[in-house]
Amino acid sequence: MAAVLTPLATSILAMVCERPMHPYEMYRLMMDRFEDRVVKVRPGSLYHSVARLAADGLVEAIGTDREGGRPERTTYRVTDAGRVAMQEWIRGVLAKPVNEFPRFPVALGEAHNLPRAEAIELLTARIRHIEAELAEVEPALAHGATNTAEAYLLDGNYLVEMLRAELSWLRRLVARLETKELGWPLDD
Repeated sequence: MAAVLTPLATSILAMVCERPMHPYEMYRLMMDRFEDRVVKVRPGSLYHSVARLAADGLVEAIGTDREGGRPERTTYRVTDAGRVAMQEWIRGVLAKPVNEFPRFPVALGEAHNLPRAEAIELLTARIRHIEAELAEVEPALAHGATNTAEAYLLDGNYLVEMLRAELSWLRRLVARLETKELGWPLDD
């Protein structure tokens, strides 16, 4: 039976395809590459996923090191089965869109249940959050691009483009709400 991979497990397999590493190194690399913006990762969940991948035979421990007073760190590498499972997951996701049921479109679809002024206020707050996120991510991603091959930053670049598109759309929506071009059931 083929392994069922989560996005986090796929990211872990991809990293150990680059080179063997220990879970803390994986976590740091994910942070450096902004993968925490596209994959929900916490140190505990990462260690748990590595243990599950090892139990499933998709990664294997190749050694344990200790530096100074730090805890022991087990280094893992991908197995042939792990590489195949990761590649199958990537192929399936790249080829066919899947509706992942994000929460924001549901809130948009039901925003008419709020007064127009409140909807404008909330959407404007979202715009400010996106602007702040872009202000943080864009320079860091540009800096990362000088130190990291672009192929490893595609997810970060995608995220930035999606945020830009959302920001543009939200600004137009707020403008339509403010000018009352867009009809609203709970008009003030």
